Amino acid sequence: MSDLPVNPLVLIGIGSSFAFSGLFYHLYKEKKRELKALKEIPVFRPDEDLVRVLNATPHRRLQYVAVEGQVQADGEPLTSQFIPRCYGVIQKIVTVEHWKYWDSSAAKWNTRIGCKKESNNSVPFSLISPDAYISDASVRVHNPLEASGCFLERVYYKIRNAEEDLVNSLLQTVGGEKPVSKEETEEMLRVETTMTGFGEVVLERGQVMRLQAPKGGRKYILVPTDHNSFLDSHRSSAAMWKALSAFTGITGTVVLACVIRSLMDKRDERSN
Repeated sequence: MSDLPVNPLVLIGIGSSFAFSGLFYHLYKEKKRELKALKEIPVFRPDEDLVRVLNATPHRRLQYVAVEGQVQADGEPLTSQFIPRCYGVIQKIVTVEHWKYWDSSAAKWNTRIGCKKESNNSVPFSLISPDAYISDASVRVHNPLEASGCFLERVYYKIRNAEEDLVNSLLQTVGGEKPVSKEETEEMLRVETTMTGFGEVVLERGQVMRLQAPKGGRKYILVPTDHNSFLDSHRSSAAMWKALSAFTGITGTVVLACVIRSLMDKRDERSN
C-alpha cells in the first residue's frame, strides 16, 4: 500500500464524492418529475365552479384532482383533552410509560418501555372555501385515515416524572422495577386548518361533493397546507438535491485535479 503514489483514502474520497453526486442528481431528477406531475393535476376550491365542472362531466366525477379548502366539522368537533378551546376533527393521543428494572448480572438499572396506550378519534368533516358564508358548497372528506400525508399537528407534549410514593417503593422492592416517567402526546387535525386533498371528487347531491381514494393506483393524499406551499416544498427539496449534487461533484473534481497536479509535479522532479 505504501508503494501507491496516492493515498488510498484520497482515492476512496474521490470515488465517494462522484458516487454521491450521481445519487443526489438522481434524486433531483426524481423530484423534478414528481413536481411536474403535481403541476399537471387540476386544482379546485370547494365552490360553485367545482360543482359546475362536475355537472358537466360523465358520472359527475373527476378522477384525480386537488381540492384546497379549510377544515370544518360536519357536526360537533372533537375537543382537546389538554389544551383549552382547541378543536379538531381527528385526534390521536399516545401515552407511553418508561420503567427501570434492576439487572442483577450487570449490577445496574436499565430502562424499558412499559405500557403504551394509543387512542384515535375522528368525526366527519368537509373542506369549505374561506368565503363559505356566501356559498353552500363543500367537499366531504371520505375515509381520511386511509390517506397518506402527515396532516396531524402536535398540540400537546409533556413528560411527567414518576413520584416516589409507597406504591412505587413496594414495586421496586418486590419486583425490582420502578416507574420513571410517563410521556403524553396529543395530535390533532384542527378545525379551520388549510388543507389540500388529492383524490377523486364525486358530486353527491346539490352542492355537496365527496373527496375519496382514487382508482387506478394513484395516491390518496391529504396535506395540511395550501397547494402553492405544497409545491414550494417540492421545489425546495429539488433545489437541495441539485445543490448537493453540484457540491459533491465539484469537490471530487477539485480533489482529483489536485491529485493529478501533484503526480505531474513529482514526475517533473524525477525527470530533472
